[in-house]
Amino acid sequence: MFQRLAEIDRRFRELEEFLGDPEVIARPSLYQKYAKEHADLQELVNTYRQYERVLAELEESQRILREEDEELKALVKEELPGLKEKKNLLEEKLKMLLLPRDANDQRSVLLEIRAGTGGDEAALFAADLFRMYARYAESQGWRVEVVSTSPAGGLGGFKEIIALIEGDGVYSRLKYESGVHRVQRVPVTEAQGRIHTSAVTVAIMPEAEEVEVEIDPKDIRIDVFHSSGHGGQSVNTTDSAVRITHLPTGIVVSCQDEKSQHKNKAKAMKVLRARLLDRMIQKQNEEMARLRKSQVGTGDRSERIRTYNFPQGRVTDHRINLTIYNLEEFLDGEIGPMIDALVAHHQAEALKNSMSQVTCS
Repeated sequence: MFQRLAEIDRRFRELEEFLGDPEVIARPSLYQKYAKEHADLQELVNTYRQYERVLAELEESQRILREEDEELKALVKEELPGLKEKKNLLEEKLKMLLLPRDANDQRSVLLEIRAGTGGDEAALFAADLFRMYARYAESQGWRVEVVSTSPAGGLGGFKEIIALIEGDGVYSRLKYESGVHRVQRVPVTEAQGRIHTSAVTVAIMPEAEEVEVEIDPKDIRIDVFHSSGHGGQSVNTTDSAVRITHLPTGIVVSCQDEKSQHKNKAKAMKVLRARLLDRMIQKQNEEMARLRKSQVGTGDRSERIRTYNFPQGRVTDHRINLTIYNLEEFLDGEIGPMIDALVAHHQAEALKNSMSQVTCS
């Protein structure tokens, strides 16, 4: 580990020299590349240098303890436990910082919420979940833009809602939300007061850039049709709604929220690119799972990941066996502690796998 850290430190010093080189500064694309690498290594290098300073202090303390100055030795003995604790904490932090990073962590995401089993109750809970994520995004300073909605009839809610959540590190915080969310509560239509169980699926997909997912125009079929539902005079009068079918994969995306056909097409293409990138990532994960005996989570969206129990006022995440008794606040967007626990759990699993691989090699 320490040899690798020393190499990273040397690379960081090289990058500092490059960023001050007039020839590099004159080439914006190269400068940007080096600047990004420098920024990515900054925290790791700072922690490593702090760790080296603590090691130097510990070595100096051991030297003093071998001398005859009793007063100075007593002072060092008082400081020694604190230095050792600091060393251990920095070692753990370095191990975490050395873990491979998800290349998508800094991306914005497309959030897809779909009502599953449960009829009207599932559609209403889909709306509850969207509000929960929107509130959390607002607390993080992220921007939320609804891309497409498919309202449910009856009591309201959504059959499906897709939204773009833009900001730094959105995927790193929300990527563990993908899966089946189960709700247990008494529906408003239930006269007997019986508890019903419904399900909603959530998908978190990193936003894809056009250059990353090239879509051949020959591979898509674009259909236009009249918008339906509420929307003013333009509804059902112009062919503004757009449906795009990706022929090789069979993926179909529809968008009708905008009055402009051009805007609906642009939003639909954004969703299509994200779904194609997500499919690529899923295939990569499946391949990695075949190569690894142990895997941190399966990423299978068919898994039930969380239960929201209204009678008991609790939220339980089944992957980490964590239950929080603040359902009302949780659905109001206060999901940070749950996300922190999921991130910590997956980091610990990744670290354990990393250490086992080192031991076996």
